[in-house]
Amino acid sequence: MFVSGEGAPYLSGADWWRSAVFYQIYPKSFADGNGDGVGDLIGIRERLDHLQQLGVDAIWLSPFYKSPMADGGYDVADPTDVDPMFGTLDDFDALLAAAHERDIKVTVDIVPNHFSDQHPWFQQALAAGPGSPERARFIFRDGKGPDGSQPPNNWPAIFGGPAWNRVPDGQWYLHLFAPEQPDLNWDNPEVSAEFERILRFWMDRGVDGFRVDVAHSMAKPPGLPDMDLTDYTGPLTQLEDDLRFDQDGVHECLRLFRRVMDDYPHRMAVGEAWVPDDVRLARYVRPDELHLTFNFRLIEAPWSAKDFTEAIDGSLKAMAEVGAPCTWVLSNHDVVRHTTRYGGGALGQARGRAAALISLSLPGATYLYNGDELGLENVELPDEVLQDPTWKRSGYTDRGRDGERVPLPWAGDEPPFGFSTSSATWLPMPAEWGPFTVEAQLQDPQSTLWLYRRALQARRELSELHGSSFAWLQAPEGCLAYRRGPNLVVALNAGEAPVELPPGEILLSSSLIEGDKLPANTAVWLRV
Repeated sequence: MFVSGEGAPYLSGADWWRSAVFYQIYPKSFADGNGDGVGDLIGIRERLDHLQQLGVDAIWLSPFYKSPMADGGYDVADPTDVDPMFGTLDDFDALLAAAHERDIKVTVDIVPNHFSDQHPWFQQALAAGPGSPERARFIFRDGKGPDGSQPPNNWPAIFGGPAWNRVPDGQWYLHLFAPEQPDLNWDNPEVSAEFERILRFWMDRGVDGFRVDVAHSMAKPPGLPDMDLTDYTGPLTQLEDDLRFDQDGVHECLRLFRRVMDDYPHRMAVGEAWVPDDVRLARYVRPDELHLTFNFRLIEAPWSAKDFTEAIDGSLKAMAEVGAPCTWVLSNHDVVRHTTRYGGGALGQARGRAAALISLSLPGATYLYNGDELGLENVELPDEVLQDPTWKRSGYTDRGRDGERVPLPWAGDEPPFGFSTSSATWLPMPAEWGPFTVEAQLQDPQSTLWLYRRALQARRELSELHGSSFAWLQAPEGCLAYRRGPNLVVALNAGEAPVELPPGEILLSSSLIEGDKLPANTAVWLRV
């Protein structure tokens, strides 16, 4: 059985990102270093040893920039400074240095679709008035109707309500998300020049790459025509043929990013692009665009061998067409945690552990979300503490994404479980999380934390997992199996009854295996 190592080797090659394990940190929820109940950069730096021992290659920091926090920091008021909630630029530099000392690369979010309504540009646009160069940086339009009192088109905002907000002089501005997030006009060269400045600012400081937020959203169709809303079901809905997203013009924006990044060796960018199919997704990682793009097929797949097989197979084939690796993800700050999606409780835990061994054994890069390694589930929070803008914008019908953003438990038997010295954490922590703390799981060799540690070490040490070799094998009904390299077989029993265990030496399994049967909801890595 594999045991945990002292950290991942620093990946110094130009293509280090092709097979790296990234760990997403939601800064408000990872660790609080100053005792105010909110996670921060100092807290992250103080907990880097956990990530080194876990064995990740890189971290992705969700936004820590100056922001009014209307959307958890994705409403950026200054993209080249740190919000005081999280610390200072000096704190960021110290975190970056400490991570690099531990051979962990650091990537950060970039949010190109919109700024905060408190960003100086938007305040200047409001003051300058219709037809001004300042307004041309955003998407302002006159309204419909004889008095312009109707929105320019029928687009809904992702967080609920219309995608247009009216200003006192009568014009409307587009916001695909919250009204506090006005969309930028990427047809304006000032916008692309500003994002080149932002990219260079962070790369000059030493960051290793970027996660491009809603990478499929920057380009808008000419004339901003109405959408067919026949299949629209409400907030957070993205339609298959959605005029708000995946317009061809986004690719020229991404080519700009790539041209800038190519001036800095060994840097990378991964895109968040929710698109209808694998072929559309592969366009985002053509050789002159992004290096990686998140593959959300496993997030969208129900728990079944058939759905997992289709998700994996379609993704591998589409990415191979453009010579790009896949990027696997099971959970993030925007979706219900996979342990909850798979049924919750003991069943969700077993399936979540098995899914982890699948995602970590597939060719390409993998993203973990903070708390995956602890087997955390979504938390049912009381109405009065919800902060996600979807809750209010949906008329209090969609509870939003706070349930997957609850702070991490580190130690102890009661909240705040070592996350903070303050009991007033920004979202409340469940009293029953004692067995899920890092401290408790380190004392249990069968814990989810130890499973992740062993899997990440095995991923580094098994040469079969370093390349792109992959071949499907025959498997019983309700199961899947594939070979990596000449000697490694991965099998998953997603069914409800034990099946015959494939022959070979068990290297790692997601649950206890006795005899010659592979238990239900279990994955295994075998040397053959």
